Amino acid sequence: MPIRTTITLYEDVRAKLEAEMRKSGESFKEIVNETLRLGLVSRQKIRASKPFKIRARDMGLKPGYSFDKPWDLIEEIEGPDYK
Repeated sequence: MPIRTTITLYEDVRAKLEAEMRKSGESFKEIVNETLRLGLVSRQKIRASKPFKIRARDMGLKPGYSFDKPWDLIEEIEGPDYK
């Protein structure tokens, strides 16, 4: 059952909704409802997604090298004129 309500739209949102209305030929009310439905579904999907996790793994650094001195590694690869 539809409910009448008043909302305040920002100018950029109103312009995008009206552009979509002209492009699709649907009424403003239909575009607003469709856009809200899509937005609410995508918000639910974002909340339901699992957090991104980084899994560390050994980079296999050769003995004698250290990540504490990256300039030494660069010099080894690029040569002494890398700067």
